[in-house]
Amino acid sequence: MEADRRRVILANVAAAVAALSAGVSVVATRYVVGDTDPVSLAFYRYAVAGLCMLPLLAVLWPKDGVARIEVGKIALCGAVFYAFFPWSFSAALDFTTGARGAIGLATIPIQTLIVAAIFGKELLSLRAILSVLLAFCGIASVFGPEALAADRPDLLKGDALMLLAGFSAALYSVFGRPTLMRNGPLFVTALAMVFGCLFLMPVAWSVNPDVFQPDFTVEGWVAVIFLGTLGGAIQFSLFTWALRWLPPSRTVIYLCLNPISAMALSAAVLGESVTTILLVGLVLVLSGVLVANLKPRANPDSKPPAADEAADPEGRAARRPAG
Repeated sequence: MEADRRRVILANVAAAVAALSAGVSVVATRYVVGDTDPVSLAFYRYAVAGLCMLPLLAVLWPKDGVARIEVGKIALCGAVFYAFFPWSFSAALDFTTGARGAIGLATIPIQTLIVAAIFGKELLSLRAILSVLLAFCGIASVFGPEALAADRPDLLKGDALMLLAGFSAALYSVFGRPTLMRNGPLFVTALAMVFGCLFLMPVAWSVNPDVFQPDFTVEGWVAVIFLGTLGGAIQFSLFTWALRWLPPSRTVIYLCLNPISAMALSAAVLGESVTTILLVGLVLVLSGVLVANLKPRANPDSKPPAADEAADPEGRAARRPAG
């Protein structure tokens, strides 16, 4: 019991560190994306991350192998979350600001809730609807007037790309979770990152024939290495490990730290202004996320689930590999 309690504490710390590093990744991407194109930057990031994860992949590879259908599902996860998501993420920050991009990413829990409800994975309750309204009021207050201003028509394109990145993350969260639970989150993360890098390679080369001869400044290389290590391999490993010991809703709530760290660093490093309307939008978005993750009031007549069932709703605990 004491060991499980320590794991839960460590999982909370892991989720918080992952979310904070995601916020820093927004600023790092914004800093270096002007030196290359979004597809190449996504490829560089996950090439570094994939190299970091290869030793872990060798250790976690099951002795009896992996079924082809599972490899196909992991490859699809890699295409969605480690190829399309980083491209859309990088492309968005080529048009919009770091702080606005972070607020767009903060809608991932809300988008996840909507996708889960549409496909029958979760009931869309009144509390959930309220959370969606709060979040999208925040998006409208921030993205609307400024994005439609005549002097910054590119902001709307960046905002749309960031929301699209969030949507791909929502699809991954809803449909990729069973694969994570069956094969182990760290193993799936490592293999999916490798597949993501392989998917990005030909696309990056078609966009930029010199993609294999990157020309960054020293500061640019520092940003790329950060994005691949702390902002890539370590960030996603910590987050998926936290998912093993925490309920998804409690893990996702730490994404609230993402825009907070990104907003502070955008002001400090990039010299971006933090306006009142931006802060209001942030409060509304985070309020929506918090409302979505409030625990419903327990029904005294209902029978609580068994401990094993609550911890592993899909009944796959016995089949999960170590890690």
